[in-house]
Amino acid sequence: MTKKKVAILFGGRSVEHGVSINSARNIFEYIDKDRFEPIPIGITTQGTWFLNDSVSKEIEKGEPLSLTLDGIKPTWKAGSKTIQIDVAFPVLHGTDGEDGSIQGLFKAMSIPMVGTGVLGSSVSMNKLTAKRLLQKANIPVSDFLDFPYAERNSLSFEEISKKMGLPFMVKATSLGSSVGISKVSSKADFQPAVEEAFRYDNHILIEKYIKGREIECAVLGNDPPQASLPGEIVISDRYEFYTFDAKYVDNTAVNIEVPAKIDPAKQEEIRRLSVKAFEALHCEDFARVDLFLAGNGEIYINEINTIPGFTNSSMYPMMWKERGVSFTELITKLVDIAFQRVEKSRRVETDFKSSLKF
Repeated sequence: MTKKKVAILFGGRSVEHGVSINSARNIFEYIDKDRFEPIPIGITTQGTWFLNDSVSKEIEKGEPLSLTLDGIKPTWKAGSKTIQIDVAFPVLHGTDGEDGSIQGLFKAMSIPMVGTGVLGSSVSMNKLTAKRLLQKANIPVSDFLDFPYAERNSLSFEEISKKMGLPFMVKATSLGSSVGISKVSSKADFQPAVEEAFRYDNHILIEKYIKGREIECAVLGNDPPQASLPGEIVISDRYEFYTFDAKYVDNTAVNIEVPAKIDPAKQEEIRRLSVKAFEALHCEDFARVDLFLAGNGEIYINEINTIPGFTNSSMYPMMWKERGVSFTELITKLVDIAFQRVEKSRRVETDFKSSLKF
């Protein structure tokens, strides 16, 4: 059997560049090499693409890579090498990776791709758009306000705290991994939090703080998607919330419980809402849904990650491992699901025969 060539894209122009490398390293290591030929493609923080032999932070040690703009038979060139791939697996977290940008490139070039397409990626990445769509679908989200950069000097702590209560959260609208997020407990916290969020985005969200448990649920597949049992992230009292360092730097910051210790009825409600949110935001193939379980039992969708982490501490593969799906099996499922979805999409015509003269 001819091996399918899988381009694993990593790095990228994103504040989550390093997280992407760690995720892609695991996918490169655990992909079934009897079925697939992994082709690592690294993207620098400046946006230059390189063909690499393996996944590492030394991206520029590879060969500069170019893509022919041919929607029928796109080819990749690196020096004297010419490469054709069967499917792209973007492991690019955040900007240019989860926001629909890279997905649009692959769609325009008719390159099959693992994961959510242009529409679902763009609306899921933008927390404001995602919240509004979830609200329309009657899916619970925390109360929120939003402000553009042009209004940065007119924001009133008194007015916002009156509406949101204290504490509240300030977030960059289109980032992940808790970058550009702050918890505001007093007026002294407010301006630094606003400046930090606007440092990474031209639009910010201010959200009501939900005191409760951090829950995550993994969704896999299409028609219909399936949800894992939810897991819980128990954060050390040393941290005010689930920060970047708590996620990726301090290995003593959290305890992960998979599955979460939640009664079966509540588990099923979380799974149902996770799938409903996945579908409402037009997600495809896989995603991780982040939720809050408040003290009164209410569930709130926090956000959806269309390219969840695959690092050693990432919840997405852990939740499927608990269901009996190994890391290697999970990667295989994702590639197979992508091919199935592409095959299904071929029934849609892109050409229209008309009497128009041109």
